[in-house]
Amino acid sequence: MATVLVNWFSVLLSFLVLINGANCWQNGHATYYGEYENPTSLGGACGYDNTMHAGFGINTAALSGALFKGGEACGACYQLRCNARTDPQWCLKRATVVVTATNFCPPNNQGGWCDQPRQHFDMSSSAFFRIARRGNEGIIPIVYRRVPCKRKGGVRFTLKGHSTFNMIMITNVAGSGSVKAAWIKGTRTRSWIQMHRNWGANWQSSVNLTKQKLSFKLTLSDGKTLVLFDVVPSSWNFGQTFASRRQ
Repeated sequence: MATVLVNWFSVLLSFLVLINGANCWQNGHATYYGEYENPTSLGGACGYDNTMHAGFGINTAALSGALFKGGEACGACYQLRCNARTDPQWCLKRATVVVTATNFCPPNNQGGWCDQPRQHFDMSSSAFFRIARRGNEGIIPIVYRRVPCKRKGGVRFTLKGHSTFNMIMITNVAGSGSVKAAWIKGTRTRSWIQMHRNWGANWQSSVNLTKQKLSFKLTLSDGKTLVLFDVVPSSWNFGQTFASRRQ
């Protein structure tokens, strides 16, 4: 009995550490990448064609490699606050902003802000000036934390590729925001077909699923699994986007 109680206590303690760790503020730095903000140019390394259509708006950021993790962070949400204790001149005290990860800030391997292991956000200007005063065009110290994403409507699936190469762009995911694993199923397939991350938020399979209703199973980065049946009708064509009825 004592052993069982110890095991349950260990599991509970690990869970509490995971939850608290996810919500802890961490130190980092931020810049912004100019005033020009076209939603079709903010998707970058995550492959989002248009961040407005994807459900993210223009409060977005490119993440350094320590945060981007090869695309695993695509769609994730972070709350940022300028560290006024470190930089009282340029920080807007107590102001915060939530950004969606949509791009990768590449390293230059010469001590740049996006080099490993630095945790850096290269933000859209609209997001940056929610927490920093105008006139500052340099680097600000920040504190940040991962937060649940709030999205309107269902998960969106954009169909790309051709008959034997299905590329699915997955967007507008609530909660953890980022997808860790994905499966697809047609009405004529017997089981779920595992997809593989092609790049960013784009997942691929090599099975011909034309003229079939499509269902999806997603495992999110927080471990939650979504099973979304019959999201796509059998009359679908490449280039179309469909949304699930629920998150």
